[in-house]
Amino acid sequence: MINIRRIEKKDDVQVEALIRSCLIEYGANHEGTAWCDPTLACFSSLYVGEGNAYWVAVDEKDRVVAGVGIMKLEGKANICELQKMYSYKEIRGSGVASELMNIALAYANEYYDACYIETLENMIEARHFYEKYGFKRIDEAIIDTGHYACDIRYILYFEKE
Repeated sequence: MINIRRIEKKDDVQVEALIRSCLIEYGANHEGTAWCDPTLACFSSLYVGEGNAYWVAVDEKDRVVAGVGIMKLEGKANICELQKMYSYKEIRGSGVASELMNIALAYANEYYDACYIETLENMIEARHFYEKYGFKRIDEAIIDTGHYACDIRYILYFEKE
């Protein structure tokens, strides 16, 4: 049984371990990726304030098995970034990522006009997943996130009534 909830301080170490494990899996454990982000161990204090949130999927033992965040892009009016969407191998294909994505995009749609994401060419499954949700590939970064090794970028514009 998987439960999805907002991140809590007790989750910080587990979220960092999840992200680092996935980055190692894809050979992204180097500079220019989330690997070097100084905030990896303190998401519960980072994703605060209106328009910013991080959700974790936890198993019956309260072990973090997946997560995703929405964060305002500084200097970009009405655009957020889908951040740090990772899951352990054993959870992939279970529908948990879809649940997390639906929650994150519904939240982002409340605050923003568009959602941006950066990823890597070799994260093929992730890229297909983003495209399934309507993210469109763009050629250039819209802002310097510090993740210069991320060679694929997407944006999703929300349809507003």
